[in-house]
Amino acid sequence: MAKHLYILSGLGAEKGGERIFQRIDVSGFSKVFIQWVAPHDNETIEQYATRLLGQIKTSNPTLIGLSFGGMMAIEIAKQIETEKVILIASAKTKNELPFYYRWAGKLGIHKLLSIKVLRKSRFVTYWFFGVETRNEKKLLNQILLKTDASFLRWAIDKITKWTNQIELKNTFHIHGSTDRILPLKFVNCNSIIHNGGHFMTINKAEELNKIIEQQLVNM
Repeated sequence: MAKHLYILSGLGAEKGGERIFQRIDVSGFSKVFIQWVAPHDNETIEQYATRLLGQIKTSNPTLIGLSFGGMMAIEIAKQIETEKVILIASAKTKNELPFYYRWAGKLGIHKLLSIKVLRKSRFVTYWFFGVETRNEKKLLNQILLKTDASFLRWAIDKITKWTNQIELKNTFHIHGSTDRILPLKFVNCNSIIHNGGHFMTINKAEELNKIIEQQLVNM
């Protein structure tokens, strides 16, 4: 029987984010996509992680988290025993987030952002995510348009105000050298994908699969 691999996508894309992981091959494992649920009023990131625990049905699970999903994977792993936590284009602690995100959180600047603008892909959005081909742009457009607005507001707020300083020992962090949303210069990672950006589960999947496979084999 295949082991379960629990996957957390970025910023609530399509609830579970299956399409953003469509090119990730984890042979021998059964993918279980953690479904984002609507956050409660004034819910903390720790409380939200506790609610997601109900979707994890096995003991000592392995988690894979992309972007904000990686932060949530860290928060889950702080509450239960895990075999391994694999982060992709994410952050392990608040210190790996760009300082200007934290400033925005303290000043409340992020609340001035228009969700409608964020959900509509334009040149700047393509640049930030590192997408270039027509198919990549089409997929990003579809994902952003289906992203729940209320969840997006909540998640952005939690990112800018994240306080975690605990570095878990069983974490393996993969990051792209050209990530513009979470720049590499702020991150201390275990593996760097050359020219990888925030969309590298799609456009750098072959390299990413090799790294993930090695981590799963070594468990």
